[in-house]
Amino acid sequence: MFQDISPKVFGNHYEQRRAPRDSDYVVIYDNRQVVLVQEQRLPNYREVVSQWQLSPLQMTYLFSVDETGFYLVSQRVVTTAAYQYQPVASFQNFEPAWLGFAGATAAHLAWWYETNRFCGRCGHAMQPDEHQRALTCSHCGYQIFPRISPVVVVGVTKGDQILLTKYVAGYKPYTLISGFAEIGETLEDAVRREVQEEVGLHVHNLRYFGSQPWAFSESLLVGFFAELDEDVAIDLERDELARAQWFRRDEMPTDGAKFILAWEMRQAFRDGRM
Repeated sequence: MFQDISPKVFGNHYEQRRAPRDSDYVVIYDNRQVVLVQEQRLPNYREVVSQWQLSPLQMTYLFSVDETGFYLVSQRVVTTAAYQYQPVASFQNFEPAWLGFAGATAAHLAWWYETNRFCGRCGHAMQPDEHQRALTCSHCGYQIFPRISPVVVVGVTKGDQILLTKYVAGYKPYTLISGFAEIGETLEDAVRREVQEEVGLHVHNLRYFGSQPWAFSESLLVGFFAELDEDVAIDLERDELARAQWFRRDEMPTDGAKFILAWEMRQAFRDGRM
């Protein structure tokens, strides 16, 4: 999946004192866009110092992959023909893939820093904590940590069949039912609610499959398989979904991105592992 970057190792230990090196990457972020070099890659530290005269004091250390550090610049810069702002979604098709994962994760953190510049309690400026990944209010001491929203992804099965859906807008291929967990819900309750809301069905025998960090929506995807309670007609929630259809294992469509959790779950069902 998208986060599988082995043999490289993602290190998210917070180390504010790490000094940038020439080969480290710098994520220049603004409003869900990042500056990329013409060849569709992140600029390194040496480039951004030369191009925009940025200093280490204007950069926030994020994390490392092996020995390569990733830093954040949260101020907008003047672009050129070679350096342009591109949507964060561009990281989904990055090569090498490990750099796409790192760039997307950096953008997740950048979004958190960008949207928490001021205290939601008293309105004063927030300051980075020296010892952990947190922001602390300079006035009232209120402290916040990076936000990760849980999303359930559900493979509803009926014997040798699985229910696949299509969205009205956005992602076009077939996929699985999914949705954000809400306040006061367990993940299991979220599974049952999403299935009932989106297709009007009830499920039982929930089984955890796996998870995936998904920086593009600042979320953690959590996959479950669930069995249909009663074989009744689908009642489609048409505001979000254009179609919901049962497919046998050997008739499942093969469309869709292969680096996402929903694809891994579909493949597991196709292969008879679930």
